[in-house]
Amino acid sequence: MTFRVCFVCTGNICRSPMAEHVFRARLREAGLASLVEVDSAGTDGWHEGDGADPRTVRVLREAGYSFEHTARQFHADRFARLDLVVALDASHQRTLRRLAPTPQDAEKVRLLRSFDPDADPDTPPGLDVPDPYYGGMSGFEQCLQLVEAAGDGLLDAVRP
Repeated sequence: MTFRVCFVCTGNICRSPMAEHVFRARLREAGLASLVEVDSAGTDGWHEGDGADPRTVRVLREAGYSFEHTARQFHADRFARLDLVVALDASHQRTLRRLAPTPQDAEKVRLLRSFDPDADPDTPPGLDVPDPYYGGMSGFEQCLQLVEAAGDGLLDAVRP
C-alpha cells in the first residue's frame, strides 16, 4: 500500500517544492520510492501553474537535486487521499487544520521541523522553516539546511 505525503507552504514555489524534492531523493536513497508518493502544494493559489522560484531551483541544483515543478493550490478534498500533510510553518499548519474536513484529517497535519530531533521550539526559527521569498540566496540556503535536517526523522515516520 502506498503512503502519500504532501508538503505545503504559501505559494508552492519555494519551501514546499524544496521539501518535496529533497524528501523524494531521501526516499530513493532508502529504497522506499515505490512505497511513498510525494508532492507539494500551496495554501494560496497566487502562483498556480508557475514554476518554482529560480532561487529554489538554483539552490537545489547546486546541492545535486534534480528538479521539475509546477505550483498548485492545496484543496480540502486532497485530505482523503493523503496520509500525512507536512506544513512548513505554524501559519500553514493552522490554515490546513481549519481546512481539514474531519478531526482525523486535521491530525494528519504536522510541521516539517517536528521531524528534526535537533529542532528547538524555543530557539528561532523554532519549528518553522522561514519563508525565503523576500530575501536573498542565504534564506534559500538556510531553507535547504532546515529541510534536509528533518529528512531522516520524516523518513523514519513513513517507513512501512
